[in-house]
This record gives sequence, structure tokens and C-alpha cells, in this order.
Amino acid sequence: MKVAVIQFPGSNCDRDTLYVLKNTANIEPALVWHNDLKHESYDAAILPGGFSFGDHLRAGIIAAQSPATDIVRKMAEDGKPVLGICNGFQILIEASLLPGSLLRNSGLKFVCKWTNLELESNQTAFTCAFEKKARIRMPIAHNEGRYFAEDASLDRLREEGLVVLTYLGENPTGTSRGITAISNKEGNVVGMMPHPERASDIALGGTDGLRVFESMVEWARC
Repeated sequence: MKVAVIQFPGSNCDRDTLYVLKNTANIEPALVWHNDLKHESYDAAILPGGFSFGDHLRAGIIAAQSPATDIVRKMAEDGKPVLGICNGFQILIEASLLPGSLLRNSGLKFVCKWTNLELESNQTAFTCAFEKKARIRMPIAHNEGRYFAEDASLDRLREEGLVVLTYLGENPTGTSRGITAISNKEGNVVGMMPHPERASDIALGGTDGLRVFESMVEWARC
């Protein structure tokens, strides 16, 4: 399975993600500069964390205009797995590949800490290796990760099973209804604020994040 880790100016979690993928069975990862992405070359795409284009104007908005994002959109339409992590989630939101908004944290400060999460859906390309309602531990590190949508939209997300992860216990960023990851209706596109690549080695503090990437392989087999 060939996976593109898309590198934008300002990406800073790209090589971490690449490292984890290289150590995940049956994945051939490549670090791909955003202007060099070719749709036909890869089976999946990951938009990593960081500060694409320095977060100028608004986090993720400039990267959402990159030609690479048009190719990611086509990959998503073709049913290929697409994961946006932190800044990658912001890009997917700005590109209208996922609904809602990501606002500044309620405390107006950058939050970097390990968090406890509950899996709400294992029907996605990046959670199908988990048991539903699994309790997961992964870190967050962001300033603009407060997921927001109108109540009617939040109700619809829940009814359609598109809420993927919620905070368990403390809600450190004030995100609406504790939501910290969502998917599209088909389940092949997922955006999440927690960093699975930072929870994929026991030396880093935990391995729950590794199953996010293992899920992608399992999804591809189905």
C-alpha cells in the first residue's frame, strides 16, 4: 500500500508520520512535496500536523488552495483513505472535505498534553482496527482545534455516525460536545486533532496511535 505524506511549507510532523508508517506492515510511505503529488501514484494520503504556510490568514486556508488539495479531493471521491492530523484536519475543513469549523481554543492558548479519548465510530478507514467505544490515549498540540458547528449540524453528525473521537472527561479546548475527530459519510476521510504519530511508540508514552495507521491497512484489504 503506497501512502503519500504531503509536505507543505511549515509542516513539522511530516517526518514523524513517515517514520511511523515505515514501521507499519504493508505500507510504503513517501514524503511528497505538495506541488509534486500525483493522484495515480498513491493508494492513500495523509496531511500531517504543523503550520502550513505559517498559518497566515487562517490555519489551513492557504494549503486548502494548493493543487495538492484538489488531488486529495479526487482521491477522496475515489474512495481512497485520506487522513488529516491537526493542521491536516484544518486543511480538510477549509477545503470543505469535512464539515464544521476549527476555532481558537476556548482558553485562547496553545494546548499541548496527553488526552483521554473515546472512540465513537470504528466504521472508518482509520479506526476499523479498534473496538467501538474503545478508550484511547493520544496527545494534542494546537492553538486552533476547537471544533465548532451549529447544534443542528452537530445533531446530524451524531445521527449519521460521523463523530469519530470525543474527549473522555476533561475537554481541554472547549470543543463542541467534546468532538475531536470526524469523518465523511463514506468513512474514508477522517480529520483528527490528536496526534496518532506521537502515540505510536512506547518510548513516546503510548501505542494507541499505531492502530490508526494499522486500520488504514485493514480498510484497504476489505
